Amino acid sequence: MVEENKKKNAKQRPARRSWLRRFGSVVKWMFILGILGILFAGGAVAGYVTSIVKDDPVRSQELIQQQVSQNAITGFAYFRDGQPIGQLRTEEDRRLIEFNDIPQLVIDAVLAIEDNNFYEHKGIDITGTLRAVKQKLLNESVQTGGSTLTQQLARRVFLNLDRTEDRKVKEILLSLRLERFLSKQEILTAYLNKVPFGNGSNGYNVFGIKAAAKGIFGLDDLDKLNVAQAAYLAGLPQLPSRYSAFNGVGEFNETAFNRAVERQKLVLRRMLEENKITTSQYDEALLFDIKGSLAPHTKKAYATYPYLMLETERKAAEILLSLNEAANGTDGNTADAASDTALLEESRQQLMTGGYRVYTTIDKKVYSAMHSVSENSENFTADSESRGKEQTAGMMIDNKTGAILGMIEGRDFNIEQMNYATQMVRQPGSTMKPIAAYLPALDAGLIQPAGILDDAPVILKDGSKGFHIPKNANNRYQGLVTARYALNKSLNLPALKLFIEKVGIENAWTFSKKLGITTLQEDDYNAQTGVIGGLRYGVSVEELTNAYSSIGNQGAFNDAYMIEKIVDSQGKIIYQHKAEPEQVFSEQTAYLMTDMLRTVITEGTASTVKKEYEHFDDVPVVGKTGSTQNYGDVWFMGYSPDVTLGIWVGYKEQINTLQGDTQKRQAQTLWAKVMNAVIDRQPELFVTKEFAQPEGIVKKTVSAYSGKLPTDLTDKFTTDIFNAEFVPTDSDDGISRAKFISYNGVNYIPLEGTPDDFLREKIVVKREKPIQDLVKELREAFKGMKEHESLQYYMPSDAKTDFPTEVDPRVDDGSSPSAPRGVTVSYSSGKAVVDFEPSGSPDVVGYRLYRSINGGPFKKQATISVGDRTVFSPGTPSSLSAIFYVTAVDVAGNETSSTSVAGGSVAAAPEATPEPEVMPGAEATPEGEAPPENAEDPGMIIIEPPANAEVPLGSGSSNNAGEANTEANAQNAQ
Repeated sequence: MVEENKKKNAKQRPARRSWLRRFGSVVKWMFILGILGILFAGGAVAGYVTSIVKDDPVRSQELIQQQVSQNAITGFAYFRDGQPIGQLRTEEDRRLIEFNDIPQLVIDAVLAIEDNNFYEHKGIDITGTLRAVKQKLLNESVQTGGSTLTQQLARRVFLNLDRTEDRKVKEILLSLRLERFLSKQEILTAYLNKVPFGNGSNGYNVFGIKAAAKGIFGLDDLDKLNVAQAAYLAGLPQLPSRYSAFNGVGEFNETAFNRAVERQKLVLRRMLEENKITTSQYDEALLFDIKGSLAPHTKKAYATYPYLMLETERKAAEILLSLNEAANGTDGNTADAASDTALLEESRQQLMTGGYRVYTTIDKKVYSAMHSVSENSENFTADSESRGKEQTAGMMIDNKTGAILGMIEGRDFNIEQMNYATQMVRQPGSTMKPIAAYLPALDAGLIQPAGILDDAPVILKDGSKGFHIPKNANNRYQGLVTARYALNKSLNLPALKLFIEKVGIENAWTFSKKLGITTLQEDDYNAQTGVIGGLRYGVSVEELTNAYSSIGNQGAFNDAYMIEKIVDSQGKIIYQHKAEPEQVFSEQTAYLMTDMLRTVITEGTASTVKKEYEHFDDVPVVGKTGSTQNYGDVWFMGYSPDVTLGIWVGYKEQINTLQGDTQKRQAQTLWAKVMNAVIDRQPELFVTKEFAQPEGIVKKTVSAYSGKLPTDLTDKFTTDIFNAEFVPTDSDDGISRAKFISYNGVNYIPLEGTPDDFLREKIVVKREKPIQDLVKELREAFKGMKEHESLQYYMPSDAKTDFPTEVDPRVDDGSSPSAPRGVTVSYSSGKAVVDFEPSGSPDVVGYRLYRSINGGPFKKQATISVGDRTVFSPGTPSSLSAIFYVTAVDVAGNETSSTSVAGGSVAAAPEATPEPEVMPGAEATPEGEAPPENAEDPGMIIIEPPANAEVPLGSGSSNNAGEANTEANAQNAQ
């Protein structure tokens, strides 16, 4: 029994241990389950985090440092004296600063409001986060935010700014990684370079503390910020758009400013709590007039200098592209225009965001002076509903260097953004004559200022109309003239003959390209009127002005440039302009051309410049006019010894022409106004008081018929300057003494039986193309022309002085000529004037006038050749009782008297009393005397038609659109 009891008791003890085990087991399993729960929760969190960041790359230390330090930096443009033009095109203003340049005051203000535990945490501030949560849950008035500076930096550099839970997780992880690889100084510096501060006083969005100080308070140096200003800036990044005292155009926003002031007070309170400022500093900051310290409102550079900023951007981007191509070993000549455009756009973006400083050659005073003229509407014709706004473009270039000092890009950027000075290509009219005709001819010795050119028609082939005969704007052909006179009066035909016949089109364009004309096309080598403006497209104001500046630079060409240097964000000069002048033509040629262009102003087509320019006494100038067909464009290219100024005037569409004398002379007027304004505002540019004459220039008197040395026969002279290398050595062969008869204004060798009183024997001109040959060519051309003027229209004014080379084409018909009819007498100023109707016989050589006084015998008074006016002016006074009759005489000497006489019919035998004729305007040199020194002023017209000569206008027209570009002179055309 006892045994059994012992066994029972033994069995009961384990039951007590089993309960303990069970308890222990429960605890154990609870612990295990807790661990598993924790592991599960951790796994779930890890899985959740992993799902969020699975697509995010694991950023290396190198990548993090690279992206944190990478900033879009604002670039700036400067005038030639270093004054800022403004920042390059962007809506943002970003300026980098190094940590050592950030004042402790600014750091204290920022950390006090944004992250007061910045130096203690490892990227995440638990205390700050909990505080921010409490403030949000309780809707407290002060909301400080829970993100550290590191988190804000991570968000701005690597993430978008959308407020999502996913972003917050990524932000925390990135912050931990940033703290691992970056120092606190690097994080703080990057933050202060990247965060936005709202708008500056010019409307730009300012990014970074340096740009904020400049844009909001106008301070370049952060050390000049006081406590109130530092606190004001520190409070802005939380909500920059809400706190911005300026709007997008720089206008003051009172409401937003008041919010920013309240935020500033919070920053100051936090700084006081953190012992970053004293109580006295706190009180002083609260009393500071923060509004009064705001920067004054200014316009953006693209509002103040829109054309100039765009041109700076364009030219600087082209330079960066060339630098990139050089670095990559490419030449930039791709066959794909789209690729070229894309590469240029990449370079432009590089310029906009790379913090480059672009130093231009633009002189601020010059630029402002030029625009004071172009922006004054009183200087222009009123806008036209059909034609639009009268436009102008101009450029001023330093002759010695090629630096562009100023420009007029257009009149209203809001209407037209194209730069008319650099991007527009228009027909140059006669401003191309010096470049493609006179300069190459002078330099090759083909012509000198006193050289003789024939202002007579040339007949050009025209595919659409058969032939084209260019005209002068004055509807005259003046015959033999000096090169100086031809340029003074801007005569088209002499220039065309130089261009086509003497220089040659190909040589002319090769020469022009050396002077920077790049717009020439393949078609232009076939354009015979290219020298007077008949080009495929034309030229730009910049290139034409640049070409003229080479004359002012004694024949040395410098390619015009506007960018002096480019400095990168590190202060390294990556581009510096290097002048590479090329001596294209001699100093003697440049001086001769300059002197010829001088008389264009004093004696020629630039009479408006002569009238309007105010500084002839202290700044000498020369220049050339130009206009195109129907005045679609007008130009004036002029220069002083120091600068060249080119001006163009017209409408956007060339079909809209300038009208009236004022518009046709507008380029000259504006040129003079611009030069006057620039000289007044920037006189130090004009230091050279005269065009220096080089060695090898001599003065010589030569024959006015051939430009060669006079002979005993020479009776007309011209005196001018020469390149000593090309002074003529041959004697005058341009004249001869000959006996001839005139027929329809042309001189012929007379037939054997032609009466002597119709013959002339005197000095006549031997031109390169005799008038007889010209007549043949004209008549042949007329056969292929639908429209043309009369033959007489094309006869040069001096055609009657031409040496005869062919026999009189009239043939005796074997009978007496028919009688003149309708003889009438009238009196003008008390002197008799006898009119008659011509004979109808084809072999008539001329007419004789006979007079009887008081019933006495009839005596011959005068003769008139066929083709002259059918009017005699014998000078008989009305007080005499005179009777007249007229006879017709043929090539065989047969004579038939008129059937009518003033007062009745008569049948009198004519009495031959011929009178010698004198060539109008000719004065023979006395026998045995040498030609007088300085017989004429340089370039004086040499064979001038009689003052009362009339030019037949004829009928019809040979004007050829697109080719017949003409020049208006001071009276009729240039």
